[in-house]
Parts: sequence; C-alpha cells; structure tokens
Amino acid sequence: MKFLKISLASLVLAAVSFGLGPAVVAATTFDLFGDATLISPGNNSNTAAQLRSNVTGTGQTSGGVNFAIPAGMSLNQLTNLSTDYMFTASSCGGGSPRFQINIDGKNIQVYLGPFPNYTLCAQNIWTSSGNLVTAASVVDTSQLPGGTFYDTWTSALAKYGTHAVTGIQLVTDSSWFFGATQTVVVDNAMINASTFTFESGGQGGGGGGGGHNQDKEKCKKGGWMDFTSSPGPFRNQGQCVSFFARGGRNKAD
Repeated sequence: MKFLKISLASLVLAAVSFGLGPAVVAATTFDLFGDATLISPGNNSNTAAQLRSNVTGTGQTSGGVNFAIPAGMSLNQLTNLSTDYMFTASSCGGGSPRFQINIDGKNIQVYLGPFPNYTLCAQNIWTSSGNLVTAASVVDTSQLPGGTFYDTWTSALAKYGTHAVTGIQLVTDSSWFFGATQTVVVDNAMINASTFTFESGGQGGGGGGGGHNQDKEKCKKGGWMDFTSSPGPFRNQGQCVSFFARGGRNKAD
C-alpha cells in the first residue's frame, strides 16, 4: 500500500513518529474497511472501532483499520505497536485479531491474545496488548524469506529491519474458526508515539465515505497487488477499485 497523498494530518503523524513528542492522532489518519464501524463509547474515550468477521456466506468475512504511516518508514523505526481490545462476540483464535505490518508485498503478523496459541480471550473486558514489538516479542514472519511463525522481534529486525513499511492494519477475519460471528472492539491503538482514539470524523467502513475514495487511489499503479490479505487479495486493478467503490462490501468484478 502506498500513501501518495500527503495531508497536514499525515505530516503531523510523521513528525510525531520520528520523535518530536507524543500526540493523539487526528481521525483522518485512518480508514475502516470491510465490516468495521465506529461505535460509542470507547475505552476511556468517546469512540472505538468495532471490527467484525461474519461466517462465510452471511456477509463480510473481515473487518479492519488501515492506519496512515510516515512515508519512508523502515521496520527498524517501528518501536511501539499496541492497542486496547475487547471481544463482544466469540474470541481470539484462528490467527486474528492481529496487526499486519506490510513489507515487501507481504505481511508480518502480530497477533493479539495469550502466547503461544493466541486463543481463549475473555469477552466484555477491555484488555491492553502492551507493546507488541519489544526485543523479546514474538511475531509471525513466515510470509517472508527466512521467516518463521514464532520469530522474535529482534530476529525480525536483523533480517528485515532496513525494509520499508508500506502499511499497517489491524484486522479480524476468523469467524470460520468459531463458526459464528467474531466481534472485537479496539481503541487507543498506538504506532510509535501516536495514539489513534477513533474520535468522530474518521473514515467510515461499509458506507462508501471519503476513506474509500482514498483507498481506490491505492489500487492504481500496481497498488492492488499490495493487498496480499484482507481486504484483498485482488485479481486485478479493476476488482480492487470496484471493492472500495462499493464501500468495501464485496470483491465484485
């Protein structure tokens, strides 16, 4: 995913992320996709993002948040990644919810939930993930050359630290694991020193708002190939554009 439009909010995010001090990030620096929506209240805030995965055949099978990141960011510049989360239907399991760190057209997966199985998360209780990219943190680099499912962050940085980060998402897509709808609410997501509180004015998921127009632009110039997982993959640019033009409701041709 390539962020070609540079807004004032993105410049603020870039400045903050490279050490000019902590900040609560403006709502325009994220987009919702799939079955994701803003709800109230959040965790010590007015708003949170609700992400849902529905059983195949009954609607959206994934939901997520796509965060704006500074242009030119490398993996070794990612020092903090965290969120508060609460399950209101089903639990963690089947590989989600998770952060996806996009590098080299693939994803480093950073799972929420108790190590090593990332299952059996409690319902209706806000939980803090803590910083998921400390030296001893375990991440899934198995999509990348030389990667493994249980890779330490130190090892990941040694192998891929200089590689460019082209996007970061927070996604859930494991209703198949439970045979039922999976719903997780997230709030106060942090990328380095920036906190995303999802306050009013964010880009809507499923409603075809301004965020989807921006996402359509990401499909162009080969960008559709960067969607290697939810909300992709796509077969071509037209399918990618159509998905976001329809408000992220399907992958129609």
